[in-house]
Amino acid sequence: MANKAALHVRPLRETDSLEDLTLLLHRAYASLAAAGLNYTAADQGIETTRKRVANGHCFVALDEGTLVGTILANGQLPNHLGTFVGRPDAASLHQFAVEPRLHGSGVGSLLLETAEEWAAQRRFAEMLLDIAEPATRLISFYHRRGYRAIGTVQWEGKTYRSVVMAKLLRA
Repeated sequence: MANKAALHVRPLRETDSLEDLTLLLHRAYASLAAAGLNYTAADQGIETTRKRVANGHCFVALDEGTLVGTILANGQLPNHLGTFVGRPDAASLHQFAVEPRLHGSGVGSLLLETAEEWAAQRRFAEMLLDIAEPATRLISFYHRRGYRAIGTVQWEGKTYRSVVMAKLLRA
């Protein structure tokens, strides 16, 4: 369980270890990979992590100084996911990961709220994400937080079809 008093979220710093971030992604996506879902984050190298964080705003969750979660908000325009679903001016979420032993502890909710706040402050009206259709537990997580399914997509090279979800952000 995360120590809520010692838990905080902040932007990724240049001095943060991309190796540690990559290993967290691998641990967090391991069960999805074991289920046959070939998410990029499940086995990406450090260079892929570097490229992905360079194309977005990466937040990290720390519990007493230990990395326990991450989320990447992409506000670049036009947004690739947004362009695909006809909303090129929307922000999108990627590389969302929580240390597996901390699932259900509130770390993920805090990260998600931070990314949504970041987008709302930049006047994005909507947040988008895509999630593997078979990942029903994760889809339910997003539904409970106000996201709605708006379509599906089959990304090239992926073993699964993704559900595209959207949430209107407060004005």
